[in-house]
Amino acid sequence: MRILGIETSCDETGVAIYDDEKGLLAHQLYSQVKLHADYGGVVPELASRDHVKKTIPLIKAALKEANLTQKDIDGVAYTAGPGLVGALMVGATIGRSIAYAWNVPAVPVHHMEGHLLAPMLEETPPPFPFIALLVSGGHTMIVEVKGIGAYQILGESIDDAAGEAFDKTAKLMGLDYPGGPLLSRLAEKGTPGRFKFPRPMTDRPGLDMSFSGLKTFAANTIAANDNDEQTRADIAYAFQEAVCATLAIKCKRALQQTGMKRIVIAGGVSANKQLRAELEGLAKKIGGEVYYPRTEFCTDNGAMIAYAGMQRLKNGETSDLSVLAQPRWPIDQLDPIK
Repeated sequence: MRILGIETSCDETGVAIYDDEKGLLAHQLYSQVKLHADYGGVVPELASRDHVKKTIPLIKAALKEANLTQKDIDGVAYTAGPGLVGALMVGATIGRSIAYAWNVPAVPVHHMEGHLLAPMLEETPPPFPFIALLVSGGHTMIVEVKGIGAYQILGESIDDAAGEAFDKTAKLMGLDYPGGPLLSRLAEKGTPGRFKFPRPMTDRPGLDMSFSGLKTFAANTIAANDNDEQTRADIAYAFQEAVCATLAIKCKRALQQTGMKRIVIAGGVSANKQLRAELEGLAKKIGGEVYYPRTEFCTDNGAMIAYAGMQRLKNGETSDLSVLAQPRWPIDQLDPIK
């Protein structure tokens, strides 16, 4: 069985084809970074218009890469939410329409479930159950995962997501868009210990998180110091260290609370080297394991949507002729796969 996956939730257009026996057959991705760079952030209307231009050509490219035709496709999965409603509507409308035209089922997919299952695309996928840390520009949450669809949110950010805090702090430092990866690169040149940032909400029980205060602390630190290159690098280092340490502390609590020893990190921020090192160190101390997708599957992509859609399709889940787009869609509202 083969499924076509379409991802258009924000500023990346992703298309992939997944075979339930052979695995990933094709993977096409177009990033809109250059389109939004002049504005310092994603412009929803521009994102939607660009998805309209790029989705069909990427579908054709994916079919060519896999040496397949539309007759070889058994289903179409598309990101139905959460995300920017206009961007979601583009992928959902194209996905639903193609499925109708090709006379195959359409499967709406939860964007964050796609991220959560992205490590399943690797040669050594994580076995269930596990704790998942989902960290991206729009979401930061810790989820207890007992199986596909069996999710319980244990904690989440009450304000800015971790990726959002990275991007906003990078902007304060004068870095270009998207700032998160540039801040991480700058932090590699930083001096450990010169600045000490707080670890928010780690002095109280619970697994919820807050990162907006770190952004304010960074702004005050920038204002109080010379803005030379080394100082900026040192501030970037301290900021990144604080975010990663906070996430690691919360994950440790989640593992202790559930008695689990396996942790999955996924989402755009899961590509951060320091975060991976923190969680690998945590896993080593407790005799546990940490899993994450390869870098190209950390950011939004069609492969994760194709994989998640395949699991839902094999479970008998399809949509009617309506086009589903939910900009807000809690992951714990999904049905578990039987």
